[in-house]
Parts: sequence; C-alpha cells; structure tokens
Amino acid sequence: MIKIQSIGIIHSPHKELKNMPIQPKGAAGIEGKIIVDKEYAEGLKDLDGFSHIFLIYHFHKTFRTELIVTPFMDDTERGVFSTRTPMRPNHIGISIVELLKVEKNIITVSGIDILDGTPLLDIKPYIENFDHQDNCKTGWMKGSAEDVKNRRSDERFV
Repeated sequence: MIKIQSIGIIHSPHKELKNMPIQPKGAAGIEGKIIVDKEYAEGLKDLDGFSHIFLIYHFHKTFRTELIVTPFMDDTERGVFSTRTPMRPNHIGISIVELLKVEKNIITVSGIDILDGTPLLDIKPYIENFDHQDNCKTGWMKGSAEDVKNRRSDERFV
C-alpha cells in the first residue's frame, strides 16, 4: 500500500483557482511561504545552498479526474499525461520555484503558482547537472515563454 502524507502547507497570494498563473514562469516575483511541519524541519538542513527547488504537492481543490482535457495553452483535447492539468488520477502537482531563504521550518520562495493552503508532499533541490536537459521537444505545446508568462487559469479545471 502506498502511504503519502502532507509534510507542510504552501501559502501564496493566490486565494482562488481562477485567474492564477498556470506555471511558475507566469508567477515571476510572486513570493510565497512554505510552512514545513516541525517534525520534518530537520530535513531542511543544507537546503539553503540551492537557488531553486521542486515543490511536489496535492491539488487539494481538484476533485475530478479526466483522461482527456483541453489544456490552457491549446484548443485541442489532449491526453492528461501530456498536460500539466490538475485533473490527474492522483492530483499531484510539481513546480520549480526560486528559493529565497530558509528560517527554521519556514521556506520563502519566489515564482509561486500554487493555490494558498495547498498541502506540500515533498521538496527536492533543483540540481542543474541532474535536471537540465538539452535538445528538449515540447510535443504539442507551441506557446512562447511570453505566452506562458501571461496566461492565467480559467474555470475549466475548477
């Protein structure tokens, strides 16, 4: 049996699902705080040496699962696993954010595109030598970085 539990709560200025940035690139400069449960605070040792971290979290306000969706950056229906929709079978999200500081069990980040009150499942450091990939293909996604930056969520996944 798989056991996954929250290790903390993500706080952000995003109080409603509608009109949120759809990716961290659209949340540049937006700060948030992650409150890690005190029982896990020791695990934050040495995290402050990294510039960016992965936040893995539970889409706690998503209750539907759809295998075919129309993503924010397209008008064509796509398979859920070729998108970043929250309507996944396990409702798990991932964002890469800039790490600003770690103080005891509180992490301050920038570039947060996550709904306030979202349960945090895990944190992993972004390590360029592990994570950066050259010659990437983006499949159906043709939007520019500027398109992603300016796009906001709408009612389709609420």
